[in-house]
Amino acid sequence: MTHAQPQSTEVLLSAKHLSVRFGGVLAVNDVSFDVKRGEVFTLIGPNGAGKTTVFNLISRIYTPTSGEIQYLGPHGSLRLTEQPPHRIAGLGIARTFQNIELFEHATVLQNLLIGRHTHRRSGLWSEMLFTGRTRRAEIAAREKVEQVIDFLDLQHHRESLVAGLPYGVRKVVELARALCTEPRLLLLDEPSSGLNVEETDDMAFWISDIKNELGITVLMVEHDMGLVSKVSDRVLAMSMGAELATGTPAEVQRHPGVVEAYLGTVDDVSSLRREAGGAVREGVRT
Repeated sequence: MTHAQPQSTEVLLSAKHLSVRFGGVLAVNDVSFDVKRGEVFTLIGPNGAGKTTVFNLISRIYTPTSGEIQYLGPHGSLRLTEQPPHRIAGLGIARTFQNIELFEHATVLQNLLIGRHTHRRSGLWSEMLFTGRTRRAEIAAREKVEQVIDFLDLQHHRESLVAGLPYGVRKVVELARALCTEPRLLLLDEPSSGLNVEETDDMAFWISDIKNELGITVLMVEHDMGLVSKVSDRVLAMSMGAELATGTPAEVQRHPGVVEAYLGTVDDVSSLRREAGGAVREGVRT
């Protein structure tokens, strides 16, 4: 596994003036942010804010209409927007999805070994003949996978078919597969989606350990503000494809634009509070 790296001022990923348009819809509108090495940076916002679209731009599923993404890869800085999608994992960027994407009829171990594919260097004939080089690569891959299994406490599920696992365990397996690629930058799309309170607490624990023990930088999209507050160093709030505020979780949650995007205007919030108070008082009278 990688060694822990402290949070620094070094920028690992820099998005500059990103915009993307789908027909007449401006899904992302002039968004800029920097992700520093060794931090957890989280995108928040209501549904349709453009958060997952930003992830898809970084993953190269989408191409921006304008703007660029600069990334500090293993061999130096490069423009991520110029890279083909199939190179992204090899550059040290791994991703999970809001809707779990696993091979359901394969075992947990087999799914995790797929995450080692970007590190295979043996050729076709070496694979067919299973030469010494291929055997050594296979052993190394299994050692890395076993480290991840131990890290995420998946020992009891190693040989289980994914299709038979509870949803919460599947979320951890997908996280494990991403870690098996040995990423520099880990993109987590709604990691707490579908999890109960206990599972969400476990996810917060894993994310903190991924940052602090493995030294992996995390860029996350998340709705659960409890999880966001627990693990995030900085937060970018978005609404209608545009930036609202950037800062610590506490700073962003207090920002008037963020409050309005989530709850409506100040007058709306005051009205809701008055209605809630009236309902309580009426309930007491009855």
